[in-house]
Amino acid sequence: MKHELLFLGKTKDSYIAEGIELYLSRLGHYTSVSTSILREKKGKRGKSNKDDQATLLLKAIPPGAFSVALDSGGKQFSSESFSRLIADWELRGTRKVCYLIGGPDGLSSVVTRSANLLLSFSKMTFTHDMVRLFLVEQIYRAYTIKAGEKYHK
Repeated sequence: MKHELLFLGKTKDSYIAEGIELYLSRLGHYTSVSTSILREKKGKRGKSNKDDQATLLLKAIPPGAFSVALDSGGKQFSSESFSRLIADWELRGTRKVCYLIGGPDGLSSVVTRSANLLLSFSKMTFTHDMVRLFLVEQIYRAYTIKAGEKYHK
């Protein structure tokens, strides 16, 4: 199974970008994972809007891929149950899972309604860059749990 992380724009803070790269390199031992940096068109005042972001994200999802939108209103999992969810996707023959992370204003309702799963890490608000790092780390943790390795404990 392949995991693809769809990011709107580059990660701004270098320490977060380094953490993402660290976990992406570690994940290569367990599974195929990639990131796609989607370039937003900036409108007036240098901002893009949620509708434009939705179009970019939805176009980037390959046909047949399972889509997971990260949203504070989504379902929360323990690390162990997230690991079981990934194992279940693999057993069901899921070929690709695309993770969708919105910009600073979150995801458009068009994206959240079309996603196969809404995933939340917390009711708290985090920067979209931090959520990128949290996501990659949790995918890595899920695979180490699956493999029975000590990383989780």
